[in-house]
Amino acid sequence: MKKGLFFALALVMVSTMTFANGKSEGSSAPKKQFATIGTGGVTGVYYPAGGAISKMVNKKYDTYHIKLTVESTGGSVFNINAVMAGDLEFGIVQSDRQTQSWNGTAEWKDKGPQKKLRAVCALYPESVTLMAADDANINSIKDLKGKIVNIGNPGSGNRGNAIIALENAGLNWKTDIKAEELKASEAAKMLQDGRIDAYFYTVGHPNGSFKEATAGKRKVHFVPITDISGILAKYPYYAKSVIPIKYYPNATNKEDVPTFGVKATLITSSDVPDNIVYAVTKEIFDNLDEFKSLHPAFGVLTKKNMLEGLTAPIHPGAMKYYKEAGLK
Repeated sequence: MKKGLFFALALVMVSTMTFANGKSEGSSAPKKQFATIGTGGVTGVYYPAGGAISKMVNKKYDTYHIKLTVESTGGSVFNINAVMAGDLEFGIVQSDRQTQSWNGTAEWKDKGPQKKLRAVCALYPESVTLMAADDANINSIKDLKGKIVNIGNPGSGNRGNAIIALENAGLNWKTDIKAEELKASEAAKMLQDGRIDAYFYTVGHPNGSFKEATAGKRKVHFVPITDISGILAKYPYYAKSVIPIKYYPNATNKEDVPTFGVKATLITSSDVPDNIVYAVTKEIFDNLDEFKSLHPAFGVLTKKNMLEGLTAPIHPGAMKYYKEAGLK
């Protein structure tokens, strides 16, 4: 009895010392970290882009001990505000919105410059896209006068682009059109149901919303957005763009459609730990060929052009990778 009691006490003492010294298997395991990427509507390109990034990082959980998740959101403005508030660690946002938030203009005029904003990388080009029903007789942006047009939900970069395009054509979105403010994911069905005449969507191509819109019974087409020299002069983050009609064989257009566009960019906050941003950056760049194969919109990416179109300072975690890779 005494011998058995001695061994039992000895075992308890050893266990206690092990835990006290922090050498138990459980206490020595690296701490699990969580992060979320804010994207956009599920029919856009932001959502699959975020999903691809999260899969690459989560595949290396044993290396990074980071669990990265994806959240469908209202878009660029929402993502920036959520990242600044600490509700999201990352957000995919339009390059124009990155510039505006950093400088404290547009939606951030009252809040002021968002100085915690940090850039990670640029992703792919996005085109300001206008689709209309053939029976609505809309062949140019000026033909939108008096029509029912979805300009996008509040909190989306898409909405701001639509308003700029309308104003450039001499149209007031509050008085010259009947503006709807739906999420882009709802617009294709609304167009096919005859509840709107046209809708704007700033997005990479090919895109699920426009594939849905062109697959219905109501014939539809992309409307060219031309005479944009004033936009390009006033807003240097915009550039000419083209919508490849090959992706939409059911649209009634016969040729590629001219417009203008921005870049989708990945942003974060200065509050996000360096190791998390480093892991995300490294996995995107080290697996770039795999990433590019996931969507045609990613096909134009190079390591060089993914560092273009960034206004906010690059996050130290991302910069660490860029220096290691000889990109900076």
